[in-house]
Amino acid sequence: MRTRVVVVGAGPVGLMLAGELRLGGVDVVVLERLSAPTTESRASTLHARTMEILDQRGLVEALGPVPGDTSGHFGGIRLDLGGQDSRFRGRWKVPQADVERVLGRWAVGLGAVVRRGHELVGLRQDGSGVDAEVVGPGGAVRIRADYLVGCDGEDSAVRRLAGFAFPGTEATRELLRADVAGIDVPDRRFERHERGLAIANRGPDGVTRVMVHEFGHAVAARSGEPDFAEVVAAWARVTGEDIGAGRPIWVNAFGNARRLVERYRVGRVLLAGDAAHVRLPVGGQAINLGLHEAANLGWKLAAQARGRAPASLLDSYHDERHAVGRRVLAAIDAQTTLLLGGAEVDPLRAVVAELLDHDPVVEHLACVVGGLDVRYPDESDTPLLGATVPHWELTTESGPSSTALLLHTGRGVLLDLASCLPRGVAAGWADRVSVVSATTPGGPGACPPHEPGGTPVRAILVRPDGHVAWVRGGSTRLHAALHRWFGAPDA
Repeated sequence: MRTRVVVVGAGPVGLMLAGELRLGGVDVVVLERLSAPTTESRASTLHARTMEILDQRGLVEALGPVPGDTSGHFGGIRLDLGGQDSRFRGRWKVPQADVERVLGRWAVGLGAVVRRGHELVGLRQDGSGVDAEVVGPGGAVRIRADYLVGCDGEDSAVRRLAGFAFPGTEATRELLRADVAGIDVPDRRFERHERGLAIANRGPDGVTRVMVHEFGHAVAARSGEPDFAEVVAAWARVTGEDIGAGRPIWVNAFGNARRLVERYRVGRVLLAGDAAHVRLPVGGQAINLGLHEAANLGWKLAAQARGRAPASLLDSYHDERHAVGRRVLAAIDAQTTLLLGGAEVDPLRAVVAELLDHDPVVEHLACVVGGLDVRYPDESDTPLLGATVPHWELTTESGPSSTALLLHTGRGVLLDLASCLPRGVAAGWADRVSVVSATTPGGPGACPPHEPGGTPVRAILVRPDGHVAWVRGGSTRLHAALHRWFGAPDA
């Protein structure tokens, strides 16, 4: 079998990537070891930037009614997310199974092929492609692809088979977690007891998610998931309550192991999501970080597979996202100390709580938690360059629109807000970049949007992932940005 791209793993990250590749016009086959989607929702929180990405693909409404909450935390210390600069400020409670369902329908609807019950058992790459050895219901099969991406989780077969270096440290602290039916315990939000930390939240279906950590407790050596009896015993030691009569839906343990691949790309094999990094999943960072990586990689890999990518475009995936990964892991390390430390961290927690009485600190950490602080490096000091495009309501020749709506197609967007761009300025990129003339509320002549600092935005070039590629500097700089991100123009 032959395809352009093989994606290993049909979780949210793999399915998001598959949809992005199809928007970019590339054939993709998704391989999933499980024969059916899991109903377990170990992740249940989407952050502001993640919701913006889904909005830029028209997927927010497909999630249905989504409860939002501006009450967040940093290491278990209350953090107000209401000051985030996003129309999706706060955190959004969406079970992982629902995210997977929506992304699966979207990707398949765009033409992605998802093969469940197919396990990757070997791979070999050369200068022209990758051979994937797969075992499925019909036996062994070989798939030849131009590129292969591992989105197959912490125990990634792709990472192991392709030989990615994966430095880091093993877990020294651990939380036990379970979804339990038939128990009645008080909801707890990072409740610290003398012997440990207890968290409980009862969902609308009557199932309660419990998490418990015992201060100073050594990480257990186990070959699989913990027994429910282990959770019951730890919960009793920390809270004094007995939840043993409940019925466990699922049980697992997770620790503060910390690893990040040295490179996100080895030749024609790339990684995204948990396959690329392991960290304590505090605050729902895992699924959010992975979806951001899929959004960054998809359009670049599609351009590369179609032969339309400029030099170093695919390498920019590692350059941009590895730096973000390091920063996220550092923030999680800080939160782990605050969250899982015993009495010895109480003075530190008191200092952090005092700092969170100051608005600039709150706004900064709220953006860190929400993934809104990412600005890809650029030599220019223009504030918007490399940052995510703000949400602007627009009026175009076709009627009401917005910056998010213009990105639904997964193409680049050159937005002219002041009728200032020369006719045909991006004609050579018409198959990759949509040129749109628009006005903001108030109609022609109204004050255009402003950059941070007050400079009016007269025109702006936006990458398919919503990051700003050019915002001012004349046609020479615009053409340089078009070449850098979208390749050579058509003759």
